Amino acid sequence: MKNERSLEIGTGLFVLLGFAALLFLTTQLPGSRLGVASSSAGYAVTARFDNVGDLRPGAPVSMAGVRVGQVTGVVFDSSDYKAVVTMSIDKGYNRIPDDSWANVETAGLLGAKYVGLDAGGSETYLAAGSQIENTQSAMVLEKLINRLFSAFADRGSDSKEEGSK
Repeated sequence: MKNERSLEIGTGLFVLLGFAALLFLTTQLPGSRLGVASSSAGYAVTARFDNVGDLRPGAPVSMAGVRVGQVTGVVFDSSDYKAVVTMSIDKGYNRIPDDSWANVETAGLLGAKYVGLDAGGSETYLAAGSQIENTQSAMVLEKLINRLFSAFADRGSDSKEEGSK
């Protein structure tokens, strides 16, 4: 009887710890409204990417590992077939060179996307309405795997052809 009671208490504690861990993880996701309050008012800049993966509004924008803003919108431009990402950069970060690079990067084990900025060397800075010209699209794991398999398949067919000669 006492053994059964301690088993029930242990199971209950395990379930509670699981829910606590789940709650913690959801507050740590980029763009989560349960975590740190969203960034203060800032200025809007845009960047055009060939592929943004699963980048979503609310994702962080960081520079040198420091959050400097957030993604406010992701839309498709059918005139040039690119994704246009709108970002709000906190007003405290008003000295970002206008020739900086914007990269779609992956954060952590869950693979959430965010925009990473790499500083350029220009003497002029991004301002409201600026567009970041230098961009690097997201790495899509499925495409990389397909390229790897097709390379191995091509190698295999080449070696078979040489063996039949």
